[in-house]
Amino acid sequence: MNIEEKIKYAIENTEIIKPPRKLLASFDSTTIHYYMLTVPLYLDFEGRSSESETVIREGRITWQKPKVITPSYMLRVEGFSGEARKAFEMLAAEDSDLAMILYGLKFSRDFEKMDIVSNSLDSVARNISSDIEKRKDPYSAVIKGVDEFWDVSLSKFIQEIISESAYFSQMPDLLRNSTVKVGSEGFPVVTRDRLGFPIVARDEIEILFKLFENGEIEPSDLKQELDRWEMFEQYQDRFLKYFKKGTRSI
Repeated sequence: MNIEEKIKYAIENTEIIKPPRKLLASFDSTTIHYYMLTVPLYLDFEGRSSESETVIREGRITWQKPKVITPSYMLRVEGFSGEARKAFEMLAAEDSDLAMILYGLKFSRDFEKMDIVSNSLDSVARNISSDIEKRKDPYSAVIKGVDEFWDVSLSKFIQEIISESAYFSQMPDLLRNSTVKVGSEGFPVVTRDRLGFPIVARDEIEILFKLFENGEIEPSDLKQELDRWEMFEQYQDRFLKYFKKGTRSI
């Protein structure tokens, strides 16, 4: 298999055994504690049963205060391998204008750990799920992934949680403030202006310009946000006029 086929295999063989009981918050940060369970790749080479050992990768994903965006903007993520980034791209391509929620994805590196236990994946999953229930933890998840591309499996989990949250938790707020609308096929789509840019991007940029004019953010911060939305050309005259006066420096 080529790399795309392997990524597709990992996506298709990812299973969310226990999803978090609560969805991502509409206008606040959310941290999910994940347990990624995989069958060690080396068991095949050693001729051992796939039920003899399980890899447990444990960590946290924190979504910062959200922005409504298209999946193409979702691709600007950090902390993932090249294969996982490709997985995001492949997942986004399935519906190029689905209204999604982008959160600043951050791994708490100091919390991440990996253990290998001598037990089957199903047994480990049951034990961890039972422990989560006893703790009454609404923000923990158990995922079955593919060992070689476990963070591709994690990207699939992230995409599903974001989609589910957008549809069932955040949609009323998003429709109310007109940042998304329901398309002809019944799916939410990003509301755009006549030039094709998301309305929410325009609103955010106006806020950033005011902060910039008041000296509360650096020019590079404003420039970075314009570049992220691929809108610098639309605002470059307004941006550069501050420097033509000789009063500011980039």
